[in-house]
Amino acid sequence: MQDKPVQDNSLNKKSTAWSGRFNEPVAELVKKYTASVDFDKRLAEFDIAGSIAHAQMLGAQGIISLDDVAKIEKGLAEILTEIQAGSFEWLLDLEDVHLNIEKRLTDKIGDAGKRLHTGRSRNDQVATDVRLWLRATVDDILVAIKKLQLSIVDLAEQHADTIMPGFTHLQVAQPVTFGHHLLAYFEMLKRDAERFVDCRKRINRLPLGAAALAGTSYPINREMVAKSLGFDGVCENSLDAVSDRDFAIEFTAASALLMTHLSRFSEELILWSSPRFAFVDIADRFCTGSSIMPQKKNPDVPELVRGKTGRVNGHLVALLTLMKGQPLAYNKDNQEDKEPLFDTADTILITLAIYADMLRGVDVNKANMRQAALEGFATATDLADYLVKKGLPFRDAHEAVALAVKHAVQKKCDLADLPLADLQQFNALIQEDVYAVLTLEGSLASRNHIGGTAPVQVKKAIERARQIFN
Repeated sequence: MQDKPVQDNSLNKKSTAWSGRFNEPVAELVKKYTASVDFDKRLAEFDIAGSIAHAQMLGAQGIISLDDVAKIEKGLAEILTEIQAGSFEWLLDLEDVHLNIEKRLTDKIGDAGKRLHTGRSRNDQVATDVRLWLRATVDDILVAIKKLQLSIVDLAEQHADTIMPGFTHLQVAQPVTFGHHLLAYFEMLKRDAERFVDCRKRINRLPLGAAALAGTSYPINREMVAKSLGFDGVCENSLDAVSDRDFAIEFTAASALLMTHLSRFSEELILWSSPRFAFVDIADRFCTGSSIMPQKKNPDVPELVRGKTGRVNGHLVALLTLMKGQPLAYNKDNQEDKEPLFDTADTILITLAIYADMLRGVDVNKANMRQAALEGFATATDLADYLVKKGLPFRDAHEAVALAVKHAVQKKCDLADLPLADLQQFNALIQEDVYAVLTLEGSLASRNHIGGTAPVQVKKAIERARQIFN
């Protein structure tokens, strides 16, 4: 009696890569629940790059033949072309991007395709793919941040001496220039970029070679693969390499900070564009109207930036929560890292792009800004500083000016409008030269140091800022 032939059911539509162990197929509902191909197929380009590097290493180490390597390279190149053309058939039965590509490769080149997975696991494979994708994404984000910074610098240069009120507690505090105010966001973005650059260093370590969790018994050369893929080095503990997603959490934390900065900026644009402020007008193409109130012009873009910040912050919490209870090593929980990570990156990139464009469509009402700076006694601190320079202790000067402000409130005028005799009743040190101090221009000019709001310093700050674009 002849033995029954063994059916080769590896990676076909009716089975999975592990079906030999099980007595019944996976339930259809479970397939839908556990599959990730709908969202992780965006890793395809990086999966193929990692597979080619892995195959070349296997060939160089004599683990598979060079003929198999050539077939694998050719087959994967053809698959990449299919994916880019949109003709690749993604199968839910094959669960994820890795098995879909491997199945297609095996269909194309036969047994050589089955040898590709030698010495690796989907655990180290997916960790490698995500790091490759995230590294490229960080590079795109850094470019997008610079474009937004350029928009800020260009607008700041136009308004290096445009006077506006500076606020604390949303109350008029001291006069500043609009250019100086804008450059605060340039500095925030500069730190954001630094965080992404620093994060990239920890992303750029190769997990491949860790296999499922313990490494592999094949004589692999991980350093060769790392060099081929542009990694700075390898993850030096196999358990850590496949199981941790701290690099993804760090990226999302940097993204949350970036969005928080843009949310603050958005809040100001929303306030400034309202009739109560009327400091700026945002171009119509970034706004919408109302379905019932014909007069409305709503600042939808900055409002959505403010809203999407909560979404990115939520992704950070989701990833932290995802990892907090996982024992070593890999767990299926980690499949849930991709959707929040992908959405964070997508949100960041489109937000940066639209913000850079939106700032180029902002029209500034200088007269309204100046008028607002004349309200709220914005030069009161300058009067206190004036008295200190005349020899009065600061606390005594503070009290004298507070009384002067109280008097001006009662007379419904600004400090600069009070007669000299009125001012002198609060301190005899006040002389005619005080009025130069009480002007908005005098207040600005007096803050002539690095980081100050004096127009000359704002222009120097703009010159320094432009150096990053070289």
